[in-house]
Amino acid sequence: MEDLTKAMKFLSYFQRERAKTFREISIVKPIKIYTEDVARKIKKLIKRLLPVYGYQLVVTEQYVMIRLFNKILFEKDTVKLTPQAKKALERIAQVIKSLNGNYRVRVEGHTSKDEPTKPIKGVNDSWDLSILRATQVAKYLISKGVDPKKVFVVGYDATRPLYTWNNPILQARNRRVEIYLEVAVPKEEEEEKVLIKKKEKLPTKGGEERKASSEKR
Repeated sequence: MEDLTKAMKFLSYFQRERAKTFREISIVKPIKIYTEDVARKIKKLIKRLLPVYGYQLVVTEQYVMIRLFNKILFEKDTVKLTPQAKKALERIAQVIKSLNGNYRVRVEGHTSKDEPTKPIKGVNDSWDLSILRATQVAKYLISKGVDPKKVFVVGYDATRPLYTWNNPILQARNRRVEIYLEVAVPKEEEEEKVLIKKKEKLPTKGGEERKASSEKR
């Protein structure tokens, strides 16, 4: 009630009269940061399904990124998802389907500079491989109920490595798929402004002048 009184006094200062005509004031809630909560839910669901070296989570105000390494994601020298990867992706899909507000799911495929290490049926080069990996993950998420209109796929080949050293172990860590849950706040909260609902319109300064003029007459 005290905040409402202050708001009315503030408005009346600029309108040069008491704001008695206001019947209702609605204030938009502060912008919420969803990403930390989303990341916590995902970690809780997948930490028992995947080894600690098999995934990473990165959180910013704009997105949650789930990084899945190929050692646990695909069967060796294929683009076929492993059973444990499917279980983890199913849990991730559950979280995605529960998201509120505007969001999109960007699935990125990445290779190492020495891939493919062996010929893979249907794969012409490392660019194909990176796109196919991301596509397999995206298709599985969609099969578990994620809205296909919110999903898009990107392949980066080996152009965005995590490690540039020639160490075979580190190069293997460059083989991965990254799922970005790009979360936006609801549209009405983006405006960051006070919405004022009023039943009666306050007189404008021009209206006050006309009223004063007529009284003089």
